[in-house]
Amino acid sequence: MSAPAAKVSKKELNSNHDGADETSEKEQQEVIEHTDEVQNEIDRLNEQASEEILKVEQKYNKLRQPFFQKRSELIAKIPNFWVTTFVNHPQVSALLGEEDEEALHYLTRVEVTEFEDIKSGYRIDFYFDENPYFENKVLSKEFHLNESGDPSSKSTEIKWKFGKDLTKRSSQTQNKASRKRQHEEPESFFTWFTDHSDAGADELGEVIKDDIWPNPLQYYLVPDMDDEEGEGEEDDDDDDEEEGLEDIDEEGDEDEGEEDEDDDEGEEGEEDEGEDD
Repeated sequence: MSAPAAKVSKKELNSNHDGADETSEKEQQEVIEHTDEVQNEIDRLNEQASEEILKVEQKYNKLRQPFFQKRSELIAKIPNFWVTTFVNHPQVSALLGEEDEEALHYLTRVEVTEFEDIKSGYRIDFYFDENPYFENKVLSKEFHLNESGDPSSKSTEIKWKFGKDLTKRSSQTQNKASRKRQHEEPESFFTWFTDHSDAGADELGEVIKDDIWPNPLQYYLVPDMDDEEGEGEEDDDDDDEEEGLEDIDEEGDEDEGEEDEDDDEGEEGEEDEGEDD
């Protein structure tokens, strides 16, 4: 006869469970510490990679400079290159009024210069011919990151000619219906030079630097939608003319059919008369 099974008290069960929990928590803490060590190694490599990438960017930024210079010289020979490029760009064109476009017809050159360490900021220069709007030959806007990483910007003060300040004119002529939209967007393209409220999220500056400047030719060559619509209308006219010619041909065939029927009827009438005789 087997001996009765030993009874385990509730206190002993709880004691064993607490011991298992202590072991589990200790192992978990060790795993967390090891994970933190591995993460520190990953962060160290990320920082090293950032430094290496920055060196590569600085190297190729210098290599690109002579090509940017050559491109600027060639672009200068193309009339209205930059105003056409801006008008064709969907985001920039939304900021342009009619008078802004008129003023930008005098824009001859645009240059984007990233500062030597790249991370600290960049400058955009706009070169203008003599024009009826302002005295400046060059309008610039710079973006900086200080040592603490806070963004800031500064720009050229525009010396407007008498009665030609487009920023004031657009503000005076806005109506109540457009006040909300005007508040959300610059009232004139040129208000961008005086707006330093959010240098860290300057959409226009980033679009020019990161989208337009690398390849402005792609926006200059965007086909004119009016021309495309005109071509479409001409095609429609050609189709209508062809349809009209087809209708005439069909009507002509029908008329010929009717004439044939009349001839048949005439021949039958003559035969009948012959039989009567």
